[in-house]
Amino acid sequence: MPRLKKLSLAAALLTLSGASSFTSPNRAMSAEKNVPAQPLPFDGVRAPDFPAGFPWLNTQKPLSLRALRGKVVLLDFWTYGCINCMHILPDLKRLEAKYSNELVVISVHSAKFEAESNASAVRNAVLRYKIEHPVLVDQKMRVWSEYAVKAWPTLVLIDPTGRVAGQVAGEGHYNRLDATISQLIAGAKKRGELSQTPLKFALERAKVAPSPLSFPGKVLAKGGTLFIADSGHNRLVRASKDGKVEAVIGSGVAGLQDGSFQTAQFNNPQGLALDGDKLYVADTNNHALRVVDFAQKTVTTLAGNGKQAAYGSRGGVGTEASLSSPWDVVKVGNSLVIAMAGNHQVWKYDLSSRNVSVLAGSGAEARRDGAFPSAAFAQTSGLELVGDKIYAADSETSTIRALDLKNQSVKTVAGGDLFDFGDRDGRGDAVRLQHPLGITSDGHYLYLADTYNSKIKRLDPVTGQVSTFFAGGLNEPGGLSFDGGALFIADTNNSLIKHLDVAKKTIQTLPLSGLKPPVISAPAPKIEMPLAATDATQTLAPDAKGNLIFEAKLPKGFHLNREAPLKLTAKVSGDGLTLGQSSVSGAKFVLPLQIPLQTAKGGSGTVEISAFISYCNDGPGAVCKVESVKQRIDFEVKEGGAKEIKIAAVLP
Repeated sequence: MPRLKKLSLAAALLTLSGASSFTSPNRAMSAEKNVPAQPLPFDGVRAPDFPAGFPWLNTQKPLSLRALRGKVVLLDFWTYGCINCMHILPDLKRLEAKYSNELVVISVHSAKFEAESNASAVRNAVLRYKIEHPVLVDQKMRVWSEYAVKAWPTLVLIDPTGRVAGQVAGEGHYNRLDATISQLIAGAKKRGELSQTPLKFALERAKVAPSPLSFPGKVLAKGGTLFIADSGHNRLVRASKDGKVEAVIGSGVAGLQDGSFQTAQFNNPQGLALDGDKLYVADTNNHALRVVDFAQKTVTTLAGNGKQAAYGSRGGVGTEASLSSPWDVVKVGNSLVIAMAGNHQVWKYDLSSRNVSVLAGSGAEARRDGAFPSAAFAQTSGLELVGDKIYAADSETSTIRALDLKNQSVKTVAGGDLFDFGDRDGRGDAVRLQHPLGITSDGHYLYLADTYNSKIKRLDPVTGQVSTFFAGGLNEPGGLSFDGGALFIADTNNSLIKHLDVAKKTIQTLPLSGLKPPVISAPAPKIEMPLAATDATQTLAPDAKGNLIFEAKLPKGFHLNREAPLKLTAKVSGDGLTLGQSSVSGAKFVLPLQIPLQTAKGGSGTVEISAFISYCNDGPGAVCKVESVKQRIDFEVKEGGAKEIKIAAVLP
């Protein structure tokens, strides 16, 4: 293609991508999943560099295209409430793994909703979706405008000389991107323009200590029992209404695996529906419908083959069918009704025939009422059955919709449209919500998790009147469930479950006693003991004052990361030894770390230490790491012993 020297950058990019002009931002629908491996068209327009002063995540300092010369750069324009944007994350991971030394992916977060423009909210999304490449928070959509982007998601490739190599919008373009990146790398290598020095970045997750829950998406309360989708930990939790943990389902490893509670695997589970001893689960990132059998203590896949359904898919039978990001589920008779967020539809699964099919929605992303086949939804994410109607939280239109099962029709009860959102109480179309994800009922009123407004709203389904019921202390609640005069709330970004007394309007955090983060098998850090043998017993002098000394040897060029939690705890079992303190954290955590000790006249026992250490290096390609160190030391108090216990670890 000839160079477009006289065209503006915006016009040139539209020509490259083949996109048409829109009057407002749009959501790119799912593209075909098997696009031929044809490279993107190339023109060579100079790519605008990033503005100064904008927030960056997953990197210790702002990046520039000039500093990235020699690398192929892939810009991913996204907004975190967009399901289509989430669908391309696996493709980005594949490309990053394949071209780890030549490709740099940068996510440019250009917000749709007002709440999404906040850098701390974007950071939560980066943590929630486990994004591991740099993220630029695009303030007032400036970068979006400079690159003439018109839809979420949009991907822009930049060659190693800093020129645009093509632009494409929507999902399903892995093959074209792969072919173009391969072509750019080959050409740059031949011309001597390619840098193959790997870059590493300081990830936000390195600054966060593990928590019992991680971004819980949904909660279900029934008969005093709670079921929690511990989405970020890829597992489910069953607890009593006062927070006593009764069962944990899932190993915590992200995957699609049936089996026992201990070995089963989920991937970002969300919606839950209970029927007797069976708990049905919308396993979102696995594109699957699962069932937990509490009588048999097993997990089984009912529908979904683990592959995302292409746009226009109509279902199939059981595990031969493809689903697309199921986000909620509710049992209706002998069927399960599914909020199929990824295809902007509502589907159903027949428990007898195992057939899964479209119940309502044409697949268009819009607010359109009418008969089931012609109605349109936009990323429906919450369902509640009341009588012969299913009420749906239709997130991207920021509306509440009613599916009348008798009349087979859809009607909007309250809210605006794709770009009509906000925070306004009122009635019907005058109401403004912001990306609601959760909905429940007390039998009369509907309660809404008005997610991006971080509020709980109450809706009278007869009149369409919406009022703010509770505000304060919540951070993007994703799910809620009514039981016994209380609302149980999945306070997603706070990684907590809250209990809201409906009559008193008082709220408290539900303590989940005994719940710990999952332990994922990983190579343990190398531990060095300054002893003749690691199983030797350290001898301590009687009636002596000394120190327990812990030393962690960091890799060359690394230092402790004081923006992240640093903590060591120590415990003594047996007798003859007392420690001056049981834990050291924060600013007092320095290396080597010393804890005073006092011995008695005699005795023996064991000292156990547990340390959580974050450490970083500096400069281009900076990276942060987090390691957990655990060690046990046997001791004996007798004459001729030392006054110190020394423990050393070498961190990778």
